[in-house]
Amino acid sequence: MNGSSIPAPTGGPAALAPERRLPVTVVTGFLGAGKTTLLRSLLLGSGQRLAVLVNEFGEVGIDGDLLRSCGFCPEEELDGRLVELTNGCLCCTVQDDFLPTMTTLLERADQLDGIVVETSGLALPEPLVAAFQWPAIRARTRVNGVVTVVDGEALAAGAVVADPAVLEAQRLADPSLDHATAIDELFAQQLASADLVLISRADRVDAAGLEQVRARVERRIRAGTPVLPMARGAVAPELVLGLDQDHANGSHGRRAGDDQDQDHDHDHDHDHEHHHHVAIEAQALQLPGCFERAEVERALRQLIQGHGLVRLKGRLRLSGKARVLELQAVGPRLESWFSDAAGLQTDAPPGLEVVALGFQQPADDLQSALVELLS
Repeated sequence: MNGSSIPAPTGGPAALAPERRLPVTVVTGFLGAGKTTLLRSLLLGSGQRLAVLVNEFGEVGIDGDLLRSCGFCPEEELDGRLVELTNGCLCCTVQDDFLPTMTTLLERADQLDGIVVETSGLALPEPLVAAFQWPAIRARTRVNGVVTVVDGEALAAGAVVADPAVLEAQRLADPSLDHATAIDELFAQQLASADLVLISRADRVDAAGLEQVRARVERRIRAGTPVLPMARGAVAPELVLGLDQDHANGSHGRRAGDDQDQDHDHDHDHDHEHHHHVAIEAQALQLPGCFERAEVERALRQLIQGHGLVRLKGRLRLSGKARVLELQAVGPRLESWFSDAAGLQTDAPPGLEVVALGFQQPADDLQSALVELLS
């Protein structure tokens, strides 16, 4: 499933216009959790022009080679679309490595739809997220979300990582590492920073084990953070990368993992074949009227948490304002800013337009809930 599978809505709000801020998705998780497998799937299936920043060390070049050879872009574009940082953990080398690299990538922002940062297994996400407030990149990027990948098979067996010895070897291989965070504490921080959690290898865990994994994860995440199963890195790109502005409504129960059935192994029990599918729908909502920015942000946060929404994209036309307020949310992270994008300054009446991506529920329920929250 990719973004092009969601057609434009019938009778809903117009396609949401692009903004100048380049979305950046941070993918974090321990070594071996499945980050690179997820990233390959996104690069090949999203239809987006993505640049990738890979942070690895120790066994240098493995993740980068896997991505370089997957054919996600023409060979002549590889050097500008795939950047490998092997000087150490990004959260410890933000000033020296991450910020200069981001500045270089932003020089060709007009040729990109987004940037994905794959952290090392030892990275703390928060320093990277904070780095996007650096003056040189703050007005040119937005944090599209922090996606934490956890190893469902390992967690079901009682461990947070499949091979602690390999993780410790990675730690010893990084001379720049300035935090000696214990594995369990690092796992807690990765989950606490997450806007979306993906449980990898869900097809290798039975239904009871998956529920135990989910319960363990949910104790450590912020309220409203979605937790979704994933197998072989197959997940709907719009869940991770966000809603494409050209698409809104119409998945109508299509499962986020449907595409993986094409090469699914059938040598295991039927019980393993269904539980990692997630029914996701994109729905368009439109609410005319004069609203205040603060009340809309409050209402959308409540809507996200109360209705299990994974992603939200919208815009608010405020009375007396020349520019449109852009709205973006993934899980509990909601950001808003006044857009400078061309074509948004129109004579359209005040009102709110939203595209919501979440679990199956009638569109009328979401519309009614939003009306009630803003009444």
